[in-house]
Amino acid sequence: MAVQGGPQDPPRKEPGCLRGLVALVVFVGIVYAIWWFTGGKDSDDEASSTPSVSASATGDGGGSSGEWQVGDCGGPDPDRAPRGYQAFDCDDSDATFKALKIMDGSILSAAVQCPAGTDVIIEVSMSFGSDERTSGGIPTDTVCGRNLSDDHPGDAGAGGGQLVKGDCVAADVQEIACDKAGSGDFKVLGLVDAGTARCPSGTTDPIQLTIVVGRPYDTVCGREL
Repeated sequence: MAVQGGPQDPPRKEPGCLRGLVALVVFVGIVYAIWWFTGGKDSDDEASSTPSVSASATGDGGGSSGEWQVGDCGGPDPDRAPRGYQAFDCDDSDATFKALKIMDGSILSAAVQCPAGTDVIIEVSMSFGSDERTSGGIPTDTVCGRNLSDDHPGDAGAGGGQLVKGDCVAADVQEIACDKAGSGDFKVLGLVDAGTARCPSGTTDPIQLTIVVGRPYDTVCGREL
């Protein structure tokens, strides 16, 4: 148990994982960047720990400037199924989400951390080639969207979306719904870079994660339930 005001227990390693060599991490990052720019973002191998992600072929938002803005709405684009999205008026029956926050795009998907309440993440890209459904592109923006329906897996504690403060995780650091968590599970009190910040008071289990290129945190500050 960490004592308020005193030194914290050293982070324990993420169960069942080994930290990679720095050279390997750099190599993987280069391969990932090449994969992105050659269209790999449109493959079926999306990370299961993030919400639904799609590359927008046009990048056109709902605002008068033609760019995505907070409050714009969108929904699936049938011409670019299954990962294409387009802008809609918020009262349009085809609209499924509203933009909570607009962030810079990144070739490293783990580098984008949307706020709590984000149910869907849309990667907006400047695309190249004649076939927008398969062409790669340069990421320009990230739309952090919230469902217009009552289904909100991205809410803190709901068990879906990106990991955020207020979520719950099992011993293997997999996110679970807090109403299904029990003994041996943890409440997330914070997500920090251990090199620059400390876990908040009340943290009993700072869990050190394996290296993921671009992720803004390396430690989950957990409180055992």
